[in-house]
Amino acid sequence: MTTDHFAERFAAVRQRFTAKLASRIDEIEATIPQLGSDEAFDALARAHRRAHDLCGIGPTMGFVATGQVARTVERILLEPLKAERALTTDELARLRQEIVALRSAARAEIQSGQE
Repeated sequence: MTTDHFAERFAAVRQRFTAKLASRIDEIEATIPQLGSDEAFDALARAHRRAHDLCGIGPTMGFVATGQVARTVERILLEPLKAERALTTDELARLRQEIVALRSAARAEIQSGQE
């Protein structure tokens, strides 16, 4: 009985995670226009926090590839965050590429979970 209850609760948590995943990625992407500006710090902190959250909870919810790509996004954001500076042009380009990869990984894992 306990195992079934745990499985049901985990499935519900996973379903909520899955339902919010695209909007979490959207939140990171929405910060991009601000990340290259002089006022990047708040947006950078938000984007980093969201990527960090996906790194941690993604694999726990069965989204291993999503978590791995989110870790790459987090790494791109970490150095500028620590230095309290805007992203360079190269960092912004890498971030855009990784967000595309993040969406792709999330989409694939959502799809495989529905089959």
